[in-house]
Amino acid sequence: MTIQTTSLLAPFFGLFTLSGQLISADVPAPPNVVLIFADDLGYGDLGCYGATKLKTPHIDKLAAEGKKFTDAHSSSAVCTPSRYGLITGEYPFRANGGKGIWGPAPITSPLLIDTETLTLADVFKNSGYDTAAFGKWHLGFGEGKNDWQAPLRPGPQDLGFDYYFGMPVVNSAPPYLYVENDKIVGADPADPLIHLGRNTTEKTTPITPILPKESQRSANQFTGAVEAHKLFNDYEVGTKLTEKATSWIKSRKDKPFFCYFATTNVHHPFTPAKRFQGTSESGVYGDFVHELDWIVGEVMKTLEETGVADNTLVIFTSDNGGMFNLGGRAAAEKGHKINGDLLGSKFGIWEGGHRIPFIAKWPGKIAPGTVSDQLTISVDLLATAAALTGQNLKDQKDSINILPALTGTPTQPLRTEMFITPNKPSHMAYRKGKWMFIPAKGSGGFRGSKPGQHAWGGPAVTKLVGSPNSDIENGKLKKDAPPAQLYDLEADINQTKNIAKDHPEIAKEMAAEIKKAKKRMPSPRPKKK
Repeated sequence: MTIQTTSLLAPFFGLFTLSGQLISADVPAPPNVVLIFADDLGYGDLGCYGATKLKTPHIDKLAAEGKKFTDAHSSSAVCTPSRYGLITGEYPFRANGGKGIWGPAPITSPLLIDTETLTLADVFKNSGYDTAAFGKWHLGFGEGKNDWQAPLRPGPQDLGFDYYFGMPVVNSAPPYLYVENDKIVGADPADPLIHLGRNTTEKTTPITPILPKESQRSANQFTGAVEAHKLFNDYEVGTKLTEKATSWIKSRKDKPFFCYFATTNVHHPFTPAKRFQGTSESGVYGDFVHELDWIVGEVMKTLEETGVADNTLVIFTSDNGGMFNLGGRAAAEKGHKINGDLLGSKFGIWEGGHRIPFIAKWPGKIAPGTVSDQLTISVDLLATAAALTGQNLKDQKDSINILPALTGTPTQPLRTEMFITPNKPSHMAYRKGKWMFIPAKGSGGFRGSKPGQHAWGGPAVTKLVGSPNSDIENGKLKKDAPPAQLYDLEADINQTKNIAKDHPEIAKEMAAEIKKAKKRMPSPRPKKK
């Protein structure tokens, strides 16, 4: 793919060749970019978004010194497809040859992103940046079925990242160990990692014991790699990932850098380091948010100490909305509103499943203490990165450049529509302006409602947190609930009233757009150079 460098952003940082050499010495260097991508952090989980039962001073400071977005969304209400959308700039329903990615990647998943497609990391790398990814990956490794044997390729390093260190799947699923680049940390050829499967009766390698209140975690499915497993302690993951990310930032010298830090906080199990335990008013859930806030503070402190803070764009956001698992429900009972007053939660299509915190700080370029109501979705970061680095992409896929909304206050919407996917294809939704249309009943997400169930969601959560909705009564869908849902988000951001019956023409038009989108072939994928 041919990438053209444009001079439109010369006032910000000048022009660079693809090798990273400055063309003109009269203009500043390009900005470093740090993207902190939290896991399952809800719209109401931060002080700057209204939380009162926990404290997030470092993230609140980030908002006070930068810009907070109130209408930002993840491309999916589910972790793996959301990450796909972020890294590719493409709606996850287009993935897999048009079949889409809808749920979390299984343990043995191959790499889910075509190594020939242009990624967010590629955009920075093509402009001479050093690139690294830390933390939760959850997009698979290898081709076919991943057997977890080194080298774990293709992987992050085949998608534009120079370096990777992190949790290969998710902190609630095995293997419970770290991967560095394409190898398991602490691997021993004499004691190989072997996957036994979900229903194995064989003895598996021991993992860190955790408390029942810290929420669900799947049993280990692997034997072998005993030393590698010993290096992974659930209560030390946040600290270890932060040490790795900040050390890498400190080691950058002359070239600009892009750091993608995908935290495991605040995905279950809730296992913060001991110093954070019992520090919030919302149980282990809030304690885990406190650790996340510390992580952000450590990153910001590192930028200051290395002298690059003034020339670094920091973006903080989440992969989807909060989840009402055991820890989430306990927090709700203590008065914490995980997703604020929004309807719904992770996996589901209501706003609580995908409307997320989004904060950006760039000294001298983003006015401090500002708020934007511009509509944006995580796929937009690819086109934004291209604009930021002065590149003219022939095809930006589903991505829209939101740099004008970061550095200014556009009078017109940059994005006027978008598609959002939950766990179920039947509930893929369409947003256009103030309208949000869902072509089915309910949320299309989790359905748990009993005390001992892990994954609560849908109507049951509305009763738990007191979120009214005209289709729901006493935590259950009404028998006469309309077959589809339409909400006016300007008048009713909390989706209290389904007005599909009142506006049949709008509902019909929006349903047609979803059908059209589903039939469309995957968007053309720009290739790497």
